[in-house]
Amino acid sequence: MYTAKQMIVMRRDLKMRKGKIAAQAGHACVEAVLLALKREGRLSDLREDGRYVTVDPAGKEPTPLSEWFQYGVAKICVYVDSEEELLDIDRRAREMGFISALIQDAGMTEFHGQPTYTCLALEPLTSEQVEPLTGSLPLY
Repeated sequence: MYTAKQMIVMRRDLKMRKGKIAAQAGHACVEAVLLALKREGRLSDLREDGRYVTVDPAGKEPTPLSEWFQYGVAKICVYVDSEEELLDIDRRAREMGFISALIQDAGMTEFHGQPTYTCLALEPLTSEQVEPLTGSLPLY
């Protein structure tokens, strides 16, 4: 059994409003999970079980993603204080073969019309997989 979690990395230096933080994190989480489901060929395995969404294994081996759905969809939010730090985590995650959903806001409400990288979310991963990337980052 895997104990998977989805890591969200926010840029604290932008001093976004709480609603903006929630929206940006939401964009990143949804994108990362959809891309992971697609990569694993599990989009059609999504099932609604009462109030919960699960991934029906349908004869497939469990993965951190499928067990993440089954055991609670844990999300952990941490922060960095610069665009450079955010882009470095994105680059390193991709080099390790992980999905990283890097979000660039259009800048229409908070960033004076400037497209701005605000956050990223990683696909659900085990602690062992994600620790080298985000283990030293403080909780948001």
